[in-house]
Amino acid sequence: MELLYLSRSDVERVGMSMAEIIDAVEEAFLEKGRGRVEMPPKPGIHPRKDAFIHAMPAYIPSLEAAGIKWVSGYPENHKRGLPYITGLIILNDPETGVPMAVMDASWITAMRTGAATAVAAKYLARKSPKAVAIIGCGVQGRTNLEALKVVFPSIETVYVHDILPEAMERYADEMSERFGVEVIKCAEPEDAVRDADIVVTATPILKEPQPVIRAEWLKPGVFACPLDFDSYFKPEAFSAMDRLYTDDLEQQRYYVSVGYFKQVPEPHGDLGEVVAGSKPARQSDDERIMSINLGLAIEDMATAIRIYHRATEMGIGQRLEL
Repeated sequence: MELLYLSRSDVERVGMSMAEIIDAVEEAFLEKGRGRVEMPPKPGIHPRKDAFIHAMPAYIPSLEAAGIKWVSGYPENHKRGLPYITGLIILNDPETGVPMAVMDASWITAMRTGAATAVAAKYLARKSPKAVAIIGCGVQGRTNLEALKVVFPSIETVYVHDILPEAMERYADEMSERFGVEVIKCAEPEDAVRDADIVVTATPILKEPQPVIRAEWLKPGVFACPLDFDSYFKPEAFSAMDRLYTDDLEQQRYYVSVGYFKQVPEPHGDLGEVVAGSKPARQSDDERIMSINLGLAIEDMATAIRIYHRATEMGIGQRLEL
């Protein structure tokens, strides 16, 4: 028995585009919305304050994708010159259960998270948005803008805020050159949010947050996507939404049970239901809508299985004996 090992550079060398990953993630949500995936809530351990290591299993029968992601998030890693998110994905043969691939999860996590935001925005944001706010100028701030630009070429202006001015400078230089957008650096979160059609917060997840985004900062018709749970939006901002969704209700309820999302109302449904058409997408240009994207294993499996097949075809990676 052998498995295929793919390093991060191998994963990137496979060459999956953001558009392809968006298609993969949308298909995964469609299957979820139709009740055709198996994905238990992710358990985790927390060795350090505000850090996590999560186990994320999932099975998508239509893709013959079965496996698990073992992923960590350590907000203090930047002080050691290490990324916030690291991890591995293991794919198993659904027929035999034998592990068939192990691959780096960092690049996949970054890309599929941006893709999930884009899928949510495709159904829940206004058509042809012009302005996006990105709070947090790290990896997710970059991949989320990349994915949103794939779905909405209409985006012209990006308001950014980060607690590190140098991070904003780097982000502004890189994103304006890469995507041909005007990037406006904002000293305060309010300045970034007020005129935005889409708001994405991509900061560390905190168990005891001190959120700052108020309901009155969010204009009619806005679509908001917090990737950092309730770390940046105040409870009143969640409650002010005309339509509140999450990517997975069971996972959302689990996080509520362990102390997150205090004073946040129960979402109206999940993103899979929206993609499958059993829950309504945007109904008017004035609705304020939010999708709480927690990050799901089906996104990883839908992406990883495509990378595995393409790597096999291209002869990328190392074969290792079990």
